[in-house]
Amino acid sequence: MNNELLGVLEGLLFVQGDEGLKLDDIANILEISKDEVKELLTLLQKEYQNSNRGIRIRFLGDAFKLTTKEEHRKYYEKLLTNPNSSSDLSPSLMEVLAIIAYKAPITRAEVDEIRGLTSDYVIRKLISKGLVKEVGKSKMPGRPNLYGVTHEFLDFFGLASITDLPKIDFNEENISEDNPDIFTSIYKENN
Repeated sequence: MNNELLGVLEGLLFVQGDEGLKLDDIANILEISKDEVKELLTLLQKEYQNSNRGIRIRFLGDAFKLTTKEEHRKYYEKLLTNPNSSSDLSPSLMEVLAIIAYKAPITRAEVDEIRGLTSDYVIRKLISKGLVKEVGKSKMPGRPNLYGVTHEFLDFFGLASITDLPKIDFNEENISEDNPDIFTSIYKENN
């Protein structure tokens, strides 16, 4: 079996996060048969059985998902119950925090759509740090959670209220020669 496909499968499962992937979806994406997908899943699962690996593949619901190993649970609990173990906010935490602060109330799926990446872990981390909380349920199908920022968020950033956030105006009419596009580099390539 192709080792590159094994790596691609691992990456697909990682990117899909909590939603996981169905057997049919994997076969379609990789353009291989279901039997070949099963063989890849079996090979990957065998690699994860090694004691030096921290994840495994599980079939939950109707999808294959990457999950952590049960025998490492005490370490994950320490991580989640000690939110101040690192007071720094990584770029991904800051990105999701900004999206929630400016767009609240917002669902995880809406955050994912804006970022182009799954945000489950990041949102859980922000909740454990006390910067984000569930603020209700959406009226969308499935009634997903809505998220917003907390009073601790305001304290952390020295804001009296959410209205004190800096204003951001992304209207296209504001982009001109006098106000260049923020994505235009001041550096030019030499030919």
